[in-house]
Amino acid sequence: MEDDRLEKALARIEAASTRIEAAATRAPVADESADPALQARYDRLREEAAGAVAQIDALIETLSS
Repeated sequence: MEDDRLEKALARIEAASTRIEAAATRAPVADESADPALQARYDRLREEAAGAVAQIDALIETLSS
């Protein structure tokens, strides 16, 4: 029962990670000359998302071992 819950949770995390990565590759890159503040916010958000995905990957690896 616990293994089933763990597998479902891992599957949801993996699906979310896939959606995040797909959205990141589709997202248009803002023209820096148009709004430097917006570009800076976008860059910070992208870095935070990459960090979150790395943490999720580490969690998945830990739980899979």
